[in-house]
Amino acid sequence: MAQDEAVIGCPGELLIGTRGAAGPGEILVRVRGGSETFLAWSEEPLPRGATALVIGSRGHRQVDVIEWADPLDALGGGAGGAG
Repeated sequence: MAQDEAVIGCPGELLIGTRGAAGPGEILVRVRGGSETFLAWSEEPLPRGATALVIGSRGHRQVDVIEWADPLDALGGGAGGAG
């Protein structure tokens, strides 16, 4: 199956933690104007609730992820955003 290019580069929240080489978790990603879930694979185990960045698509609603923190959060200093 073809890769899902739209999801690459999107952050999401792990609904089920990944287990590294032992198996995938599940990630909720905001994409295409909504939210979608994918099986999430990572090199290292990542805990439930962690923010992860989609770095690749395996097709069949499976993605590769890494742990990620938004660098802009460090610049905000708790000031909040436009709303």
